[in-house]
Amino acid sequence: MNMANKGSAPPAGDVDAIVAARHGNPFVVLGMHGGGSAPLLVNVFAPEAGEVAVIDRATGKDVAALARIHPDGFFSGPIEGRSDRFDYRLQLTAGEHRWTIDDPYSFGPILGELDEYLMGEGRHAELYKRLGAHPAEVGGVHGTVFCVWAPNARRVSVVGPFNNWDGRRHPMRNRVGVGVWELFVPGLQAGTTYKYEVLGVHGEVLPLKTDPVGFFAEEPPATASIVSGLPRHDWNDGGWMSQRAVRQATNQPMSIYEVHLGSWRRGAANEILDYDALGDLLIDYLQDMGFTHVEFLPVTEHPFTGSWGYQPIGLFAPTSRYGSPEAFARMVDRLHQAGIGVIVDWVPAHFPSDEHGLAHFDGTALYEHEDPRLGFHQDWNTLIYNFGRTEVSNFLQASALYWLDQYHVDALRVDAVASMLYLDYSRKPGEWVPNRHGGNENLDAVAFLRETNQRIVERHPGALTIAEESTAWPGVSRPVGDGGLGFDYKWNMGWMHDTLAYMSLDPVHRRHHHHQMTFGMVYAYSEKFVLPISHDEVVHGKGSLLGKMPGDRWQRFANLRAYLAFMWTHPGKKLIFMGCEFGQEREWNHDQSLDWHLLDDPMHAGTRALVRDLNALYRSNAALHELDCDPQGFEWLGADDTENSVYSFVRRSGSGEPVVVVCNMTPVPRPGYRVGAPRPGSWSVRLNSDDAEYGGSGAGPKEPVKASPVSWHGRPHSMELDLPPLAVVILAPHP
Repeated sequence: MNMANKGSAPPAGDVDAIVAARHGNPFVVLGMHGGGSAPLLVNVFAPEAGEVAVIDRATGKDVAALARIHPDGFFSGPIEGRSDRFDYRLQLTAGEHRWTIDDPYSFGPILGELDEYLMGEGRHAELYKRLGAHPAEVGGVHGTVFCVWAPNARRVSVVGPFNNWDGRRHPMRNRVGVGVWELFVPGLQAGTTYKYEVLGVHGEVLPLKTDPVGFFAEEPPATASIVSGLPRHDWNDGGWMSQRAVRQATNQPMSIYEVHLGSWRRGAANEILDYDALGDLLIDYLQDMGFTHVEFLPVTEHPFTGSWGYQPIGLFAPTSRYGSPEAFARMVDRLHQAGIGVIVDWVPAHFPSDEHGLAHFDGTALYEHEDPRLGFHQDWNTLIYNFGRTEVSNFLQASALYWLDQYHVDALRVDAVASMLYLDYSRKPGEWVPNRHGGNENLDAVAFLRETNQRIVERHPGALTIAEESTAWPGVSRPVGDGGLGFDYKWNMGWMHDTLAYMSLDPVHRRHHHHQMTFGMVYAYSEKFVLPISHDEVVHGKGSLLGKMPGDRWQRFANLRAYLAFMWTHPGKKLIFMGCEFGQEREWNHDQSLDWHLLDDPMHAGTRALVRDLNALYRSNAALHELDCDPQGFEWLGADDTENSVYSFVRRSGSGEPVVVVCNMTPVPRPGYRVGAPRPGSWSVRLNSDDAEYGGSGAGPKEPVKASPVSWHGRPHSMELDLPPLAVVILAPHP
């Protein structure tokens, strides 16, 4: 309805609805109406004012005084003597205080037709450039544009300290076709806190909601969003970005250091460090240790610190616990300049039910399923996204692309993929709903994952996606075009479980479980794998990695060193959780720093020195990484010496250059142990995990070993080695 057509004040029902914050279309009431043959009329709701006047922006002159037509502060009045609409401002008076503002309801629509079309299609890859809060200039006026998706809401208002959190003051325009509410608030600057007040589908006022596409948030436990806009950073990582596709190819080394930013290092008083301070320390440490990548547990904003980020609400916001979005961007940029790739954990599998978050966002199951058999995770008490809803899928895909677009992140490690793929994940019969074919596959989630991976390939060639997927789902790391899910790598959870179970055994029993160390090679090339020793293995009563090792103190460290050396020489990219590299003794505690003082102990320092040398050898020797995903890069020498618990194998480079690895998994030295040699000549020991510098006994071969013409392991030549106890020896042809 055009109020000005009546040439008088708006209908009382509309006025009452505005004053009561129950009007679903405020732009047909508020602002300037009429013009041409219809009288000009201006309507303003300003409960903070005693008087309101209209000012001509061009001349600065007062052209009309509006009448208070509702005691709660609704003002209305005609503009006499003018027929054409004009740019205006409002002059408000309260007692002796007078101020001038721009009227939010004098500005036109924000979303364009293309935005509406792409949102409707679910193909708006840059959704974050429209939704959220963006400082902007509209019609020469500075302020902030707000857009939020809430299709079933009766009314949405943006609230904050700028309007005393009053939902009556800034109701938004409803773009009915796409269910997006929008408003330009003049004068509102970056740094302002805000939320959305939503009148739900049944007319109920919902708990205030943070912005689903907010880019910055208050530090928890506070929950408001902060006007920030897209991160502002001048990137200096062009050298890295131009080479990223080459450096992250499957024939390149990838050694990942998994980090929880809140507990890697802390200040002297156990205070959390910010992104800048962490960047200073991390860069030096990662370069010294030789890791190629760092992986951060989720940095997306999350309300509960104890979730470590795995129950996120702000999928577009780096957590404010460690600083601003720009500070996070600086850290990524500096890591790139130091030659270190950045992986972030991304969690589209579930979200928490906190009332300020996505749950029942507009009074309906908007992001989640209404049916708890589809929309609720019993294990984690969290909600499950409705992947089959076009807008939800678009929202999640835009989040994935956001971290690649705006923060130059090199890889997304996707958490809990198995929980997405199976409708009956952790559910009993009767607690889940079969798909349309009667099966347990979540067809919507499969389609979502495939499409997300395809979009990443198209927009960011060279960036990676890595799946934490714990089942035998086929083709996780196979391209979508070949029928796969399209991930670049999959975490090898089976290898991790088998090998850790073996290493936790007393060596006297290992002969009976010999296959647990070899079984991984049966399926090693069914996927492209990352070998993960992650945070999940050192929490919830599982103890530390060192704590899993049997025997006395010396044997525990020897076992740990042998395990790490076995891992670094086994096919697959490497991932280790912080602290494991120096033998953290206690279980990980996210509320305090790692025990860096342990490095004063030679055994801990020696373990870290081993990891440093393993990284150096892994990166410099093509045989240990070039054919990680190619069966031509591995062959067993001895896989069945159960009596001695010894394993021996060859790794090869693309040109055929070999490395021999021999693992003695008992505390018994094996003098004169014969191993087949891939070629004659002398072989040098490139690394021995029992070296004294690592805290070992110093046993094992020191000088180059001659391969003699004695047939062994099916080869015409072989070597005799004095195998040290609980140790791995790595040999390469002598230069």
